[in-house]
Amino acid sequence: MRNARFWGILLVILHILVQAPHALAHSKLHIDLSRWQSFYVLIVINLLPLVAAIMMWRRKRWGFLLLLLSMAGSFGFGVFYHFIAAGPDNVNSLGIHPWSNTFLWSAVFIALVEAAGALVGLAGAAVA
Repeated sequence: MRNARFWGILLVILHILVQAPHALAHSKLHIDLSRWQSFYVLIVINLLPLVAAIMMWRRKRWGFLLLLLSMAGSFGFGVFYHFIAAGPDNVNSLGIHPWSNTFLWSAVFIALVEAAGALVGLAGAAVA
């Protein structure tokens, strides 16, 4: 469980670090979110992983479940809007712009971190 806690907290930190340039790329590329999407991003993608990390740090077993749910929810949202759904948020619809590569690679890295976070959350919840 100690390793799961370490990896869970590390992945939350990585998630935050990659979210920052991705959010900046959203802004620079003028890719706006709807009101409900903004709320979802604020709560599920940004706030809940932080709460999960705090809970795991304090050795609360529910932190792993919250990590699993927040990262799985973030992964599903991001993969759908960045790689499946048509629209300005899809990496395939980006034009030539100085921030396009930042948007693309941060979207890929975010998806990898979220998938790993969901797996660590699942493993930690199973052992806790």
